[in-house]
Amino acid sequence: MWAGCSLSDFKQEYTVFAFTLLLYVLRSKMALTLVSSNKCAGGFQKVFEHESTELKCKMKFAVYLPPKAETDKCAVMYWLSGLTCTEQNFITKAGSQLGAAEHGIIIVAPDTSPRGCNIEGEDESWDFGTGAGFYVNATQDPWKTNYRMYAYVTEELPKLINANFPTDPEKMSISGHSMGGHGALICALKNPGKYKAVSAFAPICNPMQCPWGQKAFSGYLGPDRSTWEAYDATVLAASYSGPQLDILIDQGRDDQFLSASQLLPDNLIAVCSEKKIPVVFRLQPGYDHSYFFIYSFMNDHIKHHTKYLNA
Repeated sequence: MWAGCSLSDFKQEYTVFAFTLLLYVLRSKMALTLVSSNKCAGGFQKVFEHESTELKCKMKFAVYLPPKAETDKCAVMYWLSGLTCTEQNFITKAGSQLGAAEHGIIIVAPDTSPRGCNIEGEDESWDFGTGAGFYVNATQDPWKTNYRMYAYVTEELPKLINANFPTDPEKMSISGHSMGGHGALICALKNPGKYKAVSAFAPICNPMQCPWGQKAFSGYLGPDRSTWEAYDATVLAASYSGPQLDILIDQGRDDQFLSASQLLPDNLIAVCSEKKIPVVFRLQPGYDHSYFFIYSFMNDHIKHHTKYLNA
């Protein structure tokens, strides 16, 4: 290839070759494999798989493409699911597709943790490890190499979505349920202005003070509780100084985890009230923690997001 080339020619040719190779590697990292595609509400509900650079494993995510996506760019709502869930729970149970089709928004629902990383103990409990990434960047062994769900959700995944789908990168919002509601709140509070809207169903509002959060944070972040504050919505709200963030929270009154002090919405509401962060908190009589609850009020949340995404 370089026979008879001068040193300067060789350097130039090598630089081009190296750049081309790098571009190929980067593109291969961004490559998506289609897992499934189903016509739904006039658009398509799809699931893709890819190699995650942040999580060092294969990851799946679901994406709903409304009819509008065939001709125009669309705003994106990210949905973060709760403990034990995959990308499937939301797309098969929440009934979000009709509202997304009506308002012309793309909805992206990632998995809740890395999978198949062969970490000792990753499958031993339902509320830690597999299916329970808690949307943090782990700092402790053996989790810190793979369990970087915060970076995945806020950085890698949006870049992947914007590179492969007809999105408006300036218009994105975030929502979630339970552990995913915690994830949505911290993503919005930690990144002022990045998300145009945020909402949550039965979120874990003050994980430093509840058993679920204490177990997860101890394992992923270590014993120093000061490091936990960066992933606690109640603590983050107390120091929030970004653009106005209008938060919508729905909570089932008959939620067993509310009565077990796992969710602690009153702590977040008190801080938001003090900081004058607008929160619409709706305590819904008779509803529990399940997707039956989410299905019942999903369209209200899509309307909430659309209001700010289309502003």
